[in-house]
Amino acid sequence: MRIYVTKDYGEMSRRAANIISAQIILKPDCILGLATGSTPIGIYDQLVEWYEKGDLDFSDVVTVNLDEYKGLGAESEQSYIHYMREHLFDRVNLKSENTHMPDGRIADSGEACRAYNGLLASLGAPDLQLLGLGRNGHIGFNEPGSVFEKDVHCVDLTPSTLAANQRFFEAEGSPMPTQAYTMGIRSILRARKILVAVSGADKADAVQKVFFGPVTPDVPGSILQLHDDVTLVTDEAAYSKAERP
Repeated sequence: MRIYVTKDYGEMSRRAANIISAQIILKPDCILGLATGSTPIGIYDQLVEWYEKGDLDFSDVVTVNLDEYKGLGAESEQSYIHYMREHLFDRVNLKSENTHMPDGRIADSGEACRAYNGLLASLGAPDLQLLGLGRNGHIGFNEPGSVFEKDVHCVDLTPSTLAANQRFFEAEGSPMPTQAYTMGIRSILRARKILVAVSGADKADAVQKVFFGPVTPDVPGSILQLHDDVTLVTDEAAYSKAERP
């Protein structure tokens, strides 16, 4: 595992974006696994800036996203497809047919999971998977539990995750969904390379447990310790409680 400790969120975003841009330049038709939430916004802004300068070309890139809220589609400003269009898809020359994510509009959980599992299998392993990290150590929406969920599945969001994400729904006055479709642990670990971006003192406990604690489904992200090619890019605040290698 490679670890880069940066001064702040801005530097973390640039370092992580540089790793993604190198992947695109190395393999223009690469498959990128993408994440949502607050942390990746600066990364996507940096990638857009380089695209606008002519340094990056997304025309042959294929993307797959980790998750989507059950019940939400592109018409909802709180959906992750809307998030991706706002922060990346509509700002670069990605082809819409090359962007993929779970379909939150499918009410039948089994049908939705089978459809996305089939899509992921047909595309093959992502060349690079970007991940954020939840305060409880979750990756994607894989919440703490008694086992590691393997493939795409429907998850009941925990109170801590609901509390962390509720602010995105308050402005619209709409209730937050309590379930989501998410890639499972096996789906995530299929990626050839994994990039984890973390920022803020509120993630310091999670960084400590995920990267330096025991591997356990109680801390879903801890499974990343078993992957052959993981890069952690973190700011000093998020790394403040880590056990230095």
